[in-house]
Amino acid sequence: MSLFGRSLADGDRLEVAGTAVTLKVNRRARRVSLRLDRTRREIVATAPSSRRLPEAAAFARARAGWIAERIAELPDATPIHPGMTLNVFGEPVRLEAGSGRAKWLPATPDEPARITAMAPDGLGGEGYARAVILMLKKRAAAVLGERTEVYAAMLGVEPPKVTVADARGRWGSCRPGMRGHPASIRYSWRLALAPFEVADYVAAHECAHLLELNHGPRFWAHVKALVGEVKPHREWLRAEGARLHAFGR
Repeated sequence: MSLFGRSLADGDRLEVAGTAVTLKVNRRARRVSLRLDRTRREIVATAPSSRRLPEAAAFARARAGWIAERIAELPDATPIHPGMTLNVFGEPVRLEAGSGRAKWLPATPDEPARITAMAPDGLGGEGYARAVILMLKKRAAAVLGERTEVYAAMLGVEPPKVTVADARGRWGSCRPGMRGHPASIRYSWRLALAPFEVADYVAAHECAHLLELNHGPRFWAHVKALVGEVKPHREWLRAEGARLHAFGR
């Protein structure tokens, strides 16, 4: 079997039941299998070897009904438009149409925080969505950067460089410092849509990697020393992560 007239390879994509299916080779796998990647809203068909990728592709096509059911269970995409109220780190933020460049307006005693941006006809659109997301990225960078500095100090390490991106596979990633290169941590800006305590846990998790580049007992001891019990935060991300990734799609 081939895709577009050539042999199948690790990373190839096909469409089944209107859904993207990515073919993967995992040499530790014992059999062909399918799984739903909730953040990417796609199916991953895994094979133990490249030789069995055609089998994985055939298995995905044979399970078209199962694939359609799993995709239907995902939360609907959430377009961005004026009039919405978001929870940003657990606090309400109202989206409004405005003039000029996008702005973040802090909360007052009478009003929640607001994001204003230009919205043609007051309806929003792609430009409006980009402007709102830019404000959310800036807010995420500020809050997560501050929490990273706090936890780095508590762990007795130099604060790393902090960036935010729209990573789909991880909520955060840590690159330890090397000769001539300081440590860095990258967060998903979508953590801004999570409760503060959940995003704060991710910051503690990534900072603990500055000391332990693994998920062994010493790593988890550092995390728990910083934020206490981690299970509720991990469960929240598993349950709600797909909804966060659906925002703005």
